[in-house]
Amino acid sequence: MVDHPETSSTSLSDKVALVTGAARGIGVEISRELAKLGAHVIVAARDLVKAEQVVSDLRDRGGLASALKLDVTNEADRNAAYHSIEAAHGKLDILINNAGILLDSPDGGTPAPRQPSVALPEVLRDTFEVNFFAPIFLTQLLLPLLTRSDAPRVVNVSSIRGSLAHLSDPTSPVYPVRALGYDTSKAALNAFTILIAEELRGTPIKINAIHPGWVRTEMGGEDAPVGLEEGARTAVKYATLGEDGPTGSFFFLDERLPW
Repeated sequence: MVDHPETSSTSLSDKVALVTGAARGIGVEISRELAKLGAHVIVAARDLVKAEQVVSDLRDRGGLASALKLDVTNEADRNAAYHSIEAAHGKLDILINNAGILLDSPDGGTPAPRQPSVALPEVLRDTFEVNFFAPIFLTQLLLPLLTRSDAPRVVNVSSIRGSLAHLSDPTSPVYPVRALGYDTSKAALNAFTILIAEELRGTPIKINAIHPGWVRTEMGGEDAPVGLEEGARTAVKYATLGEDGPTGSFFFLDERLPW
């Protein structure tokens, strides 16, 4: 099924966007694209020095940006982020929950060496802390700032490997990987997307999950076919939805993916 959701034709001037995990991979490219559209991009990462390097690059390109130290699993960091954004901007227009980890295997192109029946507890717990609990807690915390925006957008960077339809389909390319931690954490993130979007349906807030593609990053691996610019495209598309755009759905570009 292919959809063609409405996207904003206006610039993001006067918009404030927070991108987590923004010091590497597609987080950097998402930040570049949002800054190019005129948003003030808050580059959030565990490593403040790396975040500041990204900010320097964005400013050199003519963009507006600031760095924020944010370990998404750390409650104190999350609370500090709220107060920092409120003090500097008074609102938040776009939240991209991009930070994520893959611990089951060396990269996205390598099947998990441990099958689900013998997956390590620490791998499961650590993965869920970053990929599932962190975006929930951060979104909950920042909702008051998002409600101050006239067109708030939340994008949860998920994966086709969180699709139960694909995980159970022997013809799907993700079927043989069986990375219990990563796959189930993204499926859980998808469920959160549905539930909170339904709760907020009828409000200006639009929340969607997206699959960026198999992107050539440290996590994706060198064999991944998708470059950074293309990998950022879906996140930016759903961060800039127009008033008539969808909410509570799962997309790769214009394609609505099965849960």
